[in-house]
Amino acid sequence: MRLVAATLDAPGARELADFYLRLLPGWRVCEDGPDWVHIRPPDGGTGLSFQTEPHYAPPVWPSGPDRQQMMIHLDIEVDDLERETARAVAEGARPAAYQPQAHVRVLLDPAGHPFCLYVDRQ
Repeated sequence: MRLVAATLDAPGARELADFYLRLLPGWRVCEDGPDWVHIRPPDGGTGLSFQTEPHYAPPVWPSGPDRQQMMIHLDIEVDDLERETARAVAEGARPAAYQPQAHVRVLLDPAGHPFCLYVDRQ
């Protein structure tokens, strides 16, 4: 067995896949259907898939009672936190109101999924 991808639901699979293709340089589309898109990194490692879900409700960050809970989030290592945060925002992300750590930026993708940009402090 091997993990091939994590799948994110969205109102539109293609639109969310396009955002992550802009965010992750060198990634490419491997499968593209009407309601499903799979992208992978240049090295062929674990990818991301996107599935159109007509009843999608974006998660809430931070979580709260009786609200759609986050089921998964992506951690993306960067070399320059401020530069990559600005680039992600320019591509369509928005900063989350709550930022729990100085070396991490929590952003929301266009469908509302939280993801973190961080600098490795080792």
